[in-house]
Amino acid sequence: MSVSFISSVWVSFCINMAQLQQGGPDEKEKTTALKDLLSRIDLDELMKKDEPPLEFPDSLEGFEYAFNEKGQLRHVKTGEPFVFNYREDLHRWNQKRYEALGEIITKYVYELLENECSLKKISLPVDATESEPKSFIFMSQDAMTNPDKLMVLIHGSGVVRAGQWARRLIINEDLDSGTQIPYIKRAMEEGYGVIVLNPNENYIEVEKTKPQMQSPSDNSDEPAEKRERKDKTPKETKKRRDFYEKYRNPQKEKEMVQLYIRDNGSPEEHAIYVWDHFISQSAAENIFFVAHSYGGLAFVELMIQREADVKSKVTAVALTDSVHNVWHQEAGKTIREWMRENCCNWVSSSEPLDASVESMLPDCPRVSAGTERHELTSWKSFPSIFRFFAEASEAKNSSLKPALTRRSNRIKQDEF
Repeated sequence: MSVSFISSVWVSFCINMAQLQQGGPDEKEKTTALKDLLSRIDLDELMKKDEPPLEFPDSLEGFEYAFNEKGQLRHVKTGEPFVFNYREDLHRWNQKRYEALGEIITKYVYELLENECSLKKISLPVDATESEPKSFIFMSQDAMTNPDKLMVLIHGSGVVRAGQWARRLIINEDLDSGTQIPYIKRAMEEGYGVIVLNPNENYIEVEKTKPQMQSPSDNSDEPAEKRERKDKTPKETKKRRDFYEKYRNPQKEKEMVQLYIRDNGSPEEHAIYVWDHFISQSAAENIFFVAHSYGGLAFVELMIQREADVKSKVTAVALTDSVHNVWHQEAGKTIREWMRENCCNWVSSSEPLDASVESMLPDCPRVSAGTERHELTSWKSFPSIFRFFAEASEAKNSSLKPALTRRSNRIKQDEF
């Protein structure tokens, strides 16, 4: 007999017991079978079969995993890839274990950004007080002073943080495909300054404090008659209800409160804030963006809010399977025209890399990323994006346009 079945039976029992307080002989007969069944169940034994404690290691070593020379996560003893279903039939526990590992991966990538890529961690807001919630971004040493080129990286939505494209790829594939590190290293080799945004770091979580319990002797506006009825609630019914709650959720998690970070409470806000305080203040003559998935939407919102400034400073934008929508975001004609000439979206497709992909939206050219997997589009389009930026930089002061955008000339002007 499964634990889930017993849980459903217990719910039915509690409901029927409540009805029994007001019901007659028919209701009593309906609960007799349930009482008999529960009397033969060893509930203490069932409690032992609940999921293990939601307590996990706080390091890769504790999980007995490490990244090998190829950047692949492997078990230190068996050499096997990460196993999600570590315990059979305990999906919630396995998911919590995966999330705990993910948090460790996030910190590990931060360390790589600082130690391997030599990036600086910059706190946000720039004028934050000691006590208020803070976020951060990463920047190369020359991000603000490089007179030539600056590359800005924006990841998508979800659990990913600065320096990541997809946590799933980091854990199941390798660091190259799942992180922004290859982009950062190549950018620095080619003379770019680099700024890595952190658009999902929008708040901090603190444990919710329990409201002060009202003493029975406290003066209350509640009518005495209502309080008297409450006092008459059978203690046995409350005991059963409490026991079932403990059985249903034996590891009740702490209640948390989200404290949002000033001026960085959403990916869109974050992109605008970093633009205002860093990107737009940089010395670079050519600014380039690589924006994945929701990061593309954040960039379009940035354009809508800072159109003139973006147009004067940004040379080219590489989107990877961007989820932006110029109609829903109400991007004007001038923005759509600029995107047509200066942006390209590498989308998930079964077509070869860089093959043209038609679109219903007249905003920017779409080409294949050479993969049908959304999370892999940034990695698979990696060489094409750097070529696109090189062509855009060369063409900035001439009548030529990057090769990947020439196909956009076929879009009729009246579509805008």
